[in-house]
Amino acid sequence: MKPGTKAIALWMATMMVCGNGWARAGQENKEAAQAPAAGATPTMPAAKPEDVKSLDAIVAAVYDVISGPPGERDWNRFHSLFAKDARLIAVRMPKDGGKPSLVVMTPGDYAERSGAYFKQHGFFEHELSRKTDSFGAMTHIYTTYESRETKDGKPIDRGINSMEFFFDGQRWWCVEIYWDAERPGNPIPEKYLGK
Repeated sequence: MKPGTKAIALWMATMMVCGNGWARAGQENKEAAQAPAAGATPTMPAAKPEDVKSLDAIVAAVYDVISGPPGERDWNRFHSLFAKDARLIAVRMPKDGGKPSLVVMTPGDYAERSGAYFKQHGFFEHELSRKTDSFGAMTHIYTTYESRETKDGKPIDRGINSMEFFFDGQRWWCVEIYWDAERPGNPIPEKYLGK
């Protein structure tokens, strides 16, 4: 193959695999201009301003909205805390001690799965400690939690929520909550228990 023909063939192959970068960039800019603001969706309930004004406020709201005596939770408030396409991810350990797996949910999936349980059982979760790292508009928080069946009852569970947040210049959005529970062989390290 002649050098000029080889260069043209290589360019064509690159375009087939990667696409036209200039056209794609133009399309992405057009889509971004038409996209809704930050994490918003047309059907998303409006957040209470006090729930999303700061990191402390949104973390407190996440814990508060799922906590309470047996009964319905305020799922509109819950949904209002999350960005579009947010995920909740639980590490699950089989009772027979096999390999762990992940349960990946949307906020709607979580509300559906947990809602039935919450109607019949009290559940109160609160924060024990927190480690925070931020860069630009994103923040990652390791928040150690403790769960109880009644507000002042005996703890039934402890673990760590790995939470990701986004600040759009006006409010905070929860992008992801990924958690694992304490269990034999998986104690919470001391560095995540101190304030």
